[in-house]
Amino acid sequence: MKILYSPASPYSTKVRMAAHYAGLPAESVLTDTNSNPPDLIASNPLGKIPTLVLDSGQAIFDSSVIMHFIDRETKGVLYPRNPEKRVQAEVLEALCDGICDSLLAIVYEKRFHPPEKVHEPWIERQWQKVERALDYLDANMPKTGTKLHAGHFALAATLRYIELRFAGEWQKGRSKLKNWPEKFEKHFPDYKLFKA
Repeated sequence: MKILYSPASPYSTKVRMAAHYAGLPAESVLTDTNSNPPDLIASNPLGKIPTLVLDSGQAIFDSSVIMHFIDRETKGVLYPRNPEKRVQAEVLEALCDGICDSLLAIVYEKRFHPPEKVHEPWIERQWQKVERALDYLDANMPKTGTKLHAGHFALAATLRYIELRFAGEWQKGRSKLKNWPEKFEKHFPDYKLFKA
């Protein structure tokens, strides 16, 4: 199995960490989406990462679908069996993915438009979403014990991405969230291996 990925992609980071934690034997293959590489396009017509390619050639995407595939393949390692706890893990994952969606919208707005065409109200709206979500997370930190779940990996990937692209712009007033990666790393020491 192969995971086509980019080191800067938070969705790729989430999936790769989760696969590693769950013991899914998948090789990480660095992929440049800007060049429309044939392997990626043949596997995922959207040309997006991460894409998991099975030994059979079947491709699985997007990141949340891959996470559920990993969970099934590893007999429930990533999502709690208890229905209430499972919903909490899935909602945390969705919230973190949503934060990343907004962060990427900001990055792409600045990257692909000349300065005079950057739409600041769009950027402000996306950043407001991010701030509301970060405040919510800081006030409702997930319990982090020896058994990690998909939501934890989504949060770890999100915080790594926001620090990569928006260093120093998100921590103020959010001390619990700022300190959470250190707590996470105690339960997942290999976190350091998944830097962009």
